[in-house]
Amino acid sequence: MKVIDIKATQGPNYWSVRRKELIVMLLDLEEMEDQPTNLIPGFYDRLVTLMPSLQEHRCSKGVKGGFFKRVQEGTWMGHVIEHIALELQNLAGMKTGFGRTRDAGQRGLYHIVFAYEDLESGKYSAEAAVRIAEALIKGMPYNIQQDVNAIKELAAKRHAGPSTSAILQEAVKRNIPVIRHNDDSFIQLGYGCEQQRIQATIASTTSCLAVDIAGDKSATKELLQSNYIPVPEGRTLTHEAELLPVIEQIGYPVVIKPLNGNQGKGATTNIRNYNDALAAFRLAKEFGPNLICEKHISGSDYRILVINYRFCAAALRTPASVTGDGIHTIRELIDLENEDPRRGNDHENVLTRIRIDEGTVELINKQGYSLDGVPAKNDYILLKTTANLSTGGTAEDVTGDVHPHNIALFERIARLVGLNICGIDIMATDISVPITDTGGAVLEVNAAPGFRMHISPSKGQPQNVGKAVIDMLFPQQKDGRIPIMAVTGTNGKTTTTRLLAHITKQAGYKVGFTTTDGVYIHDQMILKGDCTGPESAKTVLKDPGVNMAVLECARGGILRAGLGFDQCDIAIVTNIAEDHLGLQGIDSLEKLARVKSVVPESVHAGGYAILNADDELVYKMRERLHCKLAYFTMNPDNMRVQQHLLQGGLAAVYENGFITIRKGQLVPLVITAKDIPITFSGAAEFNISNILPAALAAYIQGVSARCIEAALISFIPCPETIPGRMNVFDFNYFKLIVDYAHNSHGVKAIASFIRSLQASTKIGVIAGIGDRRDEDITSLGAEAAAIFDELIIRHDDDLRGRDPQEIDQLICKGIHKVAPGKKITIVSSELKAVEVAIKNAVENSITVFFADNIKAVIGQIRQFLSPEMPQARAVA
Repeated sequence: MKVIDIKATQGPNYWSVRRKELIVMLLDLEEMEDQPTNLIPGFYDRLVTLMPSLQEHRCSKGVKGGFFKRVQEGTWMGHVIEHIALELQNLAGMKTGFGRTRDAGQRGLYHIVFAYEDLESGKYSAEAAVRIAEALIKGMPYNIQQDVNAIKELAAKRHAGPSTSAILQEAVKRNIPVIRHNDDSFIQLGYGCEQQRIQATIASTTSCLAVDIAGDKSATKELLQSNYIPVPEGRTLTHEAELLPVIEQIGYPVVIKPLNGNQGKGATTNIRNYNDALAAFRLAKEFGPNLICEKHISGSDYRILVINYRFCAAALRTPASVTGDGIHTIRELIDLENEDPRRGNDHENVLTRIRIDEGTVELINKQGYSLDGVPAKNDYILLKTTANLSTGGTAEDVTGDVHPHNIALFERIARLVGLNICGIDIMATDISVPITDTGGAVLEVNAAPGFRMHISPSKGQPQNVGKAVIDMLFPQQKDGRIPIMAVTGTNGKTTTTRLLAHITKQAGYKVGFTTTDGVYIHDQMILKGDCTGPESAKTVLKDPGVNMAVLECARGGILRAGLGFDQCDIAIVTNIAEDHLGLQGIDSLEKLARVKSVVPESVHAGGYAILNADDELVYKMRERLHCKLAYFTMNPDNMRVQQHLLQGGLAAVYENGFITIRKGQLVPLVITAKDIPITFSGAAEFNISNILPAALAAYIQGVSARCIEAALISFIPCPETIPGRMNVFDFNYFKLIVDYAHNSHGVKAIASFIRSLQASTKIGVIAGIGDRRDEDITSLGAEAAAIFDELIIRHDDDLRGRDPQEIDQLICKGIHKVAPGKKITIVSSELKAVEVAIKNAVENSITVFFADNIKAVIGQIRQFLSPEMPQARAVA
């Protein structure tokens, strides 16, 4: 068997709109295509022995053990690999269950699709599942635990910590979109101008000055002390010579810690003699040049969490410890404690594993024990001097025990520091009594406080502190979304997208949009190229200056990685026609329609899908949708639309030279088509078909009829506003039109417009695309032959695996089928074809240049414009 390709989707996709994160592996079964599992001796028994947990997979049988039953009866290896890949992730602690295996259109080729939680782990699982299947087929031994461990390690690298996860889980509950900016904890919540960002538990609304203050323990102490908040007496110091005078001034016991430390690193508490103080000084020095020495306050260690300046949670923290049983050594007791499944490395789990370091050994020795000694039963052995969870400590929730006086004090502290997500460390004998009455004190104020102790305490009630953060960032149940309008189809996508972006901009929106020529933010191209995939969409949605996204969505991006957004408000489907068929397993119009339908299927329940009611495959998409429906038609007598209007529906209709929007029996918008420049006085019906859904989408969005009309009239079809879409260049004695139409459907769509033009000769400059089917290239030649008097065949720079002569022959085959005597000129390159077309143009002729590299072609044409002529102008 051979893995041909592995892709990962991260949004609504061809395989599932609801399940956004899927691995899609293209696998060639090779000889295994002829060997279902029931024909492989011993395969079933070896599979059950190696992965008995597959018993839980119900498969199509719908019952426990259903998958094993399928294996016994005989199923293909792709199906087996799908289930192995899922189970590998489950064994690594990930909850994945969705999978499917589908014929890829060629013998032995299959798409194996399954869910993942972590991208790299998912890809690894795909490859490992193939290795395991091959070992089972051959009867070879296999260590599956190595793969499980590798998957865990990969997942740990990108896994969001407990604090970040708590916030993300609450965001998902609120339907707030999430975008990870990197593999760490820098995450965007929401889209465009409505977004907020978090880095662990620091939010984009958190004051940078407050973080700096909290990071400087001396500055924090001075600020609190000057506002009559109880803090331990202490001093900052840098040199060993300063240590003894400070201790003599404040008296034992003392605490020594780094001035800008965190997580208890380098801190030593309850120091009672100078030798210990000197050792603590040198330890703290390893974490920073400046230290703080302060009075040790007796009592219990509490962590208080204040979010949005409101008390949120409190936890009693206990340092890492073990209790003797009279049998095990302290080292063994620590190992037993670390076997608790709640403990993990660093912050990956609820608790952290206890590490034995020099400080641990020294503390054990001070208590009269050795690491390898056996303490008596019930003897309490303290292992760390600080109670931080990061050093192995535990926490008990005491939120309900906090005295109202203390709550007011904690909220005041957060306001004084200016920290909207604030962790406050308190030492007090009893948190249920005002700490000012018991000699308690504020030890530290922390920015980016950990949430682990609150969301998963060792004892007590968990607190949903993630909700408090989300409520702060998105008050009044806001969801952090901006309007998203998505456009798909075979032809007309870019024109419709640009029209819609122009209309919404005129309505006052700050628009970001994507097209086949680039990504635009506020009409400025920020990225050049074919930008119709998910990453380009995310570029728009990540921009904080955008409050409206208009996104062109092409088949390639949908198949490669899904959509770049989780849902949209309005989706437009222009048409479905033969293009790109035979690529990536999409070998029929029905399959192509299924790819395109992902876009309208992503519309939320309250949004609209705008479908072309004149296109059978587009109209049929309504059957899969769970949103509101609107239609557009070039035929005023379209019965589908008439019936929809009778039921009070919305539609855009072209009738008697007018573009109208109808809502039931009401007609809120009427525009004369010939007044809109892009229609070329009403002759370019293909552009009228693009105007209809754009105008309807704007109307649904709430743009006024007057604004829509004004915007359409001000949209001039020139290379600057709509590059490569019917750009007309006037020379002294002939015209040259540049258009991006690159398939027979696109050429056919503009045929009536070209025929309406008065010219002595009409020349078409066309090119075949190498990765299209033979019949598609031939059809392009036939459509062009029916329109033009002469044809120039040019070659793209990228022939996509084809020989140029082969492409020429296929085009000529189509031409000769329609017009055997047609004049044909073959030119080697696109820019050379521009030169040939212009130098050989005859008086009063029109040349239509179907271009690929739009910018280069337009630049070349402008070089040929006569000096006395103005630069390219659109003919309206």
